[in-house]
Amino acid sequence: MSTHINAPEGAIADKILLPGDPLRAKFIAENFLENPVCYNEVRGMLGFTGTYKGVKVSVQGTGMGQPSLSIYVHELFDCYGVQKAIRVGTCGAVSEDVELRDVILANGACTDSSLQNQRFGGLHYAPVPDFELLYTAFNKAKEMNLKTVVGQCVSSDRFYDDNENWKLWKKYGAKGIEMESAELYTLAAEFNRKALTILTVSDHILKGTATTAEERQTTFKDMMKLALETIIA
Repeated sequence: MSTHINAPEGAIADKILLPGDPLRAKFIAENFLENPVCYNEVRGMLGFTGTYKGVKVSVQGTGMGQPSLSIYVHELFDCYGVQKAIRVGTCGAVSEDVELRDVILANGACTDSSLQNQRFGGLHYAPVPDFELLYTAFNKAKEMNLKTVVGQCVSSDRFYDDNENWKLWKKYGAKGIEMESAELYTLAAEFNRKALTILTVSDHILKGTATTAEERQTTFKDMMKLALETIIA
């Protein structure tokens, strides 16, 4: 029984895109899916199912941060049988070789979240994506002539980082900071499902550049198309 997703049985596809912003879910559904149907409006966290190139695909908002994503993804895996999940999100770049609006394929997700401590205690789990999804996305990006960077992201619980921990993450090779992927990868491992995060650089912490809130909500179409092409492959 799902508590936060009010969808009847069969309403959600086994392949799903996961934007944090529910309005980005609405944008993807209206601009990429054929005959999209809204299956969830609980707490304004919109979810839709339609078809992409004849394949049934859903898109579900997850909110900001790992605790919020954890609720929705747990229910999608446990109650609705979702098998493949691709997060389509934004991040703040901390690497010189990444530019504004570049696309990052997250091959690992470091984190400062206490969620991992609650699970593993003193052990240190390494959240990673499904290799097949990562490999497919990498090759699809080549076909699309889309510049992508493969590298680690960091899932932080703090958006306003007064301690500037990003400097340490940068030193160890992180490409961008976001707030959800470590939990997505960990839940996928727990439920034996396939997951990947595809990120668009929305702001650059090193260079002080940023996109607007409207751009983050309604553009970044390359990332959306790449995710859809990957999930139906």
